[in-house]
Amino acid sequence: MTAVTDDLPLAADFPKADYDDWRKLVDGVLKGAPFEKLVGKTYDGIKIDPLYARAKGAAPVAGRAAAAPWQIVQRIDHPDAAQANAQALTDLENGATGLSLVFAGGNGSHGFGLEPSADAVAKVLQGIHLDAGIGIELEVGPQSRMAAIHVAEYVKTSGLDPAACNIRFGLDPLAAGAVWGHSPYTWDEIAPAVTGAIKGLAALGFKGPFASADGRVIHDAGGSEVQELAFVLACGIAYLRAIEAAGIPLEQAQGMVYARLAADADQFLTMAKFRALRLLWSRIEAACGLTPKPLFIAADTAWRMLTQRDPYVNMLRATMATFAAGLAGANAITVLPHTLALGLPDPFARRVARNTQLLLLEESNLAKVSDPAAGAGGIEALTSELCNAAWALFQETEKAGGAFAALQQGLIQGKVAATRKAREANIAKRRDVLTGASEFPNLHESEVSVLKATPIALAPYGEQKFKFDALPPMRLAEPFEALRDKSDAALKARGARPKVFLANLGTPADFTARATFAKSFFEAGGIEAVDSAGFADPAQLAAAYKASGAELACLCSSDKVYADHAETSAKALQAAGARHIYLAGRPAEAEAALRAAGVTGFVFAGGDALATLQDAYRRMEQA
Repeated sequence: MTAVTDDLPLAADFPKADYDDWRKLVDGVLKGAPFEKLVGKTYDGIKIDPLYARAKGAAPVAGRAAAAPWQIVQRIDHPDAAQANAQALTDLENGATGLSLVFAGGNGSHGFGLEPSADAVAKVLQGIHLDAGIGIELEVGPQSRMAAIHVAEYVKTSGLDPAACNIRFGLDPLAAGAVWGHSPYTWDEIAPAVTGAIKGLAALGFKGPFASADGRVIHDAGGSEVQELAFVLACGIAYLRAIEAAGIPLEQAQGMVYARLAADADQFLTMAKFRALRLLWSRIEAACGLTPKPLFIAADTAWRMLTQRDPYVNMLRATMATFAAGLAGANAITVLPHTLALGLPDPFARRVARNTQLLLLEESNLAKVSDPAAGAGGIEALTSELCNAAWALFQETEKAGGAFAALQQGLIQGKVAATRKAREANIAKRRDVLTGASEFPNLHESEVSVLKATPIALAPYGEQKFKFDALPPMRLAEPFEALRDKSDAALKARGARPKVFLANLGTPADFTARATFAKSFFEAGGIEAVDSAGFADPAQLAAAYKASGAELACLCSSDKVYADHAETSAKALQAAGARHIYLAGRPAEAEAALRAAGVTGFVFAGGDALATLQDAYRRMEQA
């Protein structure tokens, strides 16, 4: 009988390879191109190499308890309290272990939210066993701040033990001021109000945490990972100092502050960001003379990555974001439903959001391993780089006088605005791809269902005494969606979308690649592509263009065919009435001749697609 062995002798049959061997193979493929082409770069300027060795001496970053799952949190944001209560009960019955009570006016409300009245709070929480281990997170703003008190009062009047209730109260006036761009009070006036509420809640027996350091406002506004981390640190330390100044020992204050981060579809950067925050906060705790304890981190899948068009792709983005945050040790995760950018999500969208987490936890067992990224060279390097850069920016914020002073001086907003501008430029050039919006659009997608609801109208809050630049939330796909909206309006008004005729030259082998590119390019802006067979005869090409009814034309073929036929084809299209003719590809030295023949623009990878599409609409409107 042959003995069973775990040895794998097959591996020994291959010669050992090292980094130099890999570089030789890579250089062969690059064929003289610089290796730096393979080196990526984040919006913070952090370089990402294509290959990393295993990190030596790396240890797991302390986060959730070993093998403990994160809280599966569901948004409760229906303006009708009875409907919100029904949603909450359904979610809890079907696998959710936490609820995010999103009140109107909160940073993450996105146009909807609960009414912040005592009556509405009681209706929303009816039948929910708050002392049964359910995680409750409150998202409140200055206008809805009393909701936190109403929740506490509901717990007491229901005869529940506050200490048995797992409630994160979400007090965060700094984030609210950053989004609004103004404040009726100075920080010296705000801090006592916040700590007064915290002391009152703690006196009732609630264990907290109470104050939230919310990095989502930076992410939602288009900021970078380093900017988000530095803002969380600045807000967190501001709340920690205020709590200590109110007479609460630091050891007790330590558990009264928690963090919120956005998780997006960049898996490795998201993982590194969550790991970096834990390391950075433990450094702050140590500097305060405290024994570091794992910071509670709540994650939301990113608002800015949601698209209104082809919203089902949002499910994939949310899955990647949840995967990354879960592996990186998030304590609670809220998945934004895939239709949230369109309106209030229906039961199907809510179910998908909930089941995204259930599948990753129950079938993929992501929580079974603590910090699986530990030792991975790439993620360890990213984590370290983020820590260093975020700490430097945090120190800069501290020198400015802290988070509130930095907002007043525009320090934070200026850096976020610069990153947002760079991000928007890459979106416009489709270097940062938004599947379903800027790439691979579907002009014939079916309409998605959302709930009909009237948002809660809140009274204005305070006088705008202290004004500074705001950090309003944005979505990356909005510029392309605006063009799609124009296309929809044209379809509704005259029964047809704007069209571009794909003037394919030669054989399918000649034009297929560029015709496919041009179709995706124009339809990303809602301009419907009318395909055609390959043409060699300019007269037949002109006749096909006339029959298409298209306002625009785009020549599509290989460089070789262009050299022989592009100019004559452009002249034929122009004679047939085409005022605006594009060519798919870079013109190189032939640009002057092509423009003289009637070509008015060129579409190619890396060009400003958004500007080209916007110009196309202007040309059609002027025709």
